[in-house]
Amino acid sequence: MTLRSHEPIIAIATAPGRGGIGVVRISGKNLDSLLSRLFDTPLKPRHAHYLPFNDQQGNPIDAGIALFFKAPHSYTGEDVLELQGHGGPAVLRRVMAHCLETGKDLSLRHAEPGEFTHRAFLNERLDLAQAEAVADLIDASSEAAARSAMASLSGAFSAHVNGLSERIVRLRMLVEATLDFPEEEIDFLEKYQARAALEAIQHELGFLISQARQGLILREGLHVVLAGQPNVGKSSLLNALAGDDIAIVTPIAGTTRDKVIQQIHVQGVPLHIIDTAGLRETDDTVESIGIARTWAEIEKANVIIHLQDARSQSDDLDTAITRRLPARTPVLKVFNKIDLLPESEQETLAARLPSALGISAKTGAGLDSLRQRLLDIAGWSPSTESPWLARERHLRALTSANEHLLLAAEHASHNDSVLDLFAEELRLAHGDLCAITGQFTSDDLLGEIFSSFCIGK
Repeated sequence: MTLRSHEPIIAIATAPGRGGIGVVRISGKNLDSLLSRLFDTPLKPRHAHYLPFNDQQGNPIDAGIALFFKAPHSYTGEDVLELQGHGGPAVLRRVMAHCLETGKDLSLRHAEPGEFTHRAFLNERLDLAQAEAVADLIDASSEAAARSAMASLSGAFSAHVNGLSERIVRLRMLVEATLDFPEEEIDFLEKYQARAALEAIQHELGFLISQARQGLILREGLHVVLAGQPNVGKSSLLNALAGDDIAIVTPIAGTTRDKVIQQIHVQGVPLHIIDTAGLRETDDTVESIGIARTWAEIEKANVIIHLQDARSQSDDLDTAITRRLPARTPVLKVFNKIDLLPESEQETLAARLPSALGISAKTGAGLDSLRQRLLDIAGWSPSTESPWLARERHLRALTSANEHLLLAAEHASHNDSVLDLFAEELRLAHGDLCAITGQFTSDDLLGEIFSSFCIGK
């Protein structure tokens, strides 16, 4: 994102398409001159004004509500004007075009993706974790994710991170003050109970990491690939989990030629279920391409469900598939079509393969156990549901901070003069935590984060 924060910006802030209401948003350092050109009536800050939105010739484009927020009491921390009119795309484009023409000499321009929120961050209306929560709240696909995103936006996650940062800073201050008096270094760790303070910080950071892992699962979900031979019921299982006829199901082996993706929610956690082409040797060119894509999806999966027919439990092809599955990825072995087995054989299957699951995509038997097993593999527990959402970069920063604190603890375990190394590891851990809230963040990272936002936000 190119930083041109001195220029006022404009965008349609509501979703594309028709709607009852549409919003055009403008933000800038000083919008008084633009307001005087757009309206004959002065706008009182934070009051709703019902006005005509006229073009250059004074002809009405629309009529609606004009809201003016004077800096710094606005979303961006700058002057903000919101024009709320009818939600037709043509009307909104005409309103925006008129504003752009009117503010041409003021360098009014189209906003870049996420630029309103970027300005809110730069003007310290939001920290970086809260700014990311804006996008997460918009993208939330479940009520649980929406609740957690709102908690992040309200500052719950940032408060924990900042509290931990402050404790590290206090310990650093003591350490660095002691470095000025080398003869006291050996006594410092005992005198100020530095080891105990560090252990308490590590304990809280460990809790924060576990919460962040939960928040990451809630935000991103799991990519679950259904893999196995043709005609073992992968498409039927996808349909059963989705509760709808998403994939085509026939008795003909090789019906599925390409991947089919469906998102479902289990206890608020998004699961991206990916049905794939059956794995077998084939001379069919199209099917071969589908099989190659299956293996590509398997390589990217968070969890693999290796689906097999319960009636053929020792198949050579299934053995070959098992050998080729990536060792780094959790594999859940599932036997489908148990409804076609006698009860005695179902019991034998459960006793012989306790780690596997027997299910019937047709009758729904065992599906609740399958859903729970997926949550278990994810490490998800509703009783420890994260009160905030987290991103991969948050987890990386927390993990890095934890590694530096482990090194600090190692230095603290020695009785020689290593306080300078102890202090350095605390400094690095503090830097990792500050990167989460954006106190120390590169422009490249900011550009990457805000470019993923929608225009108008």
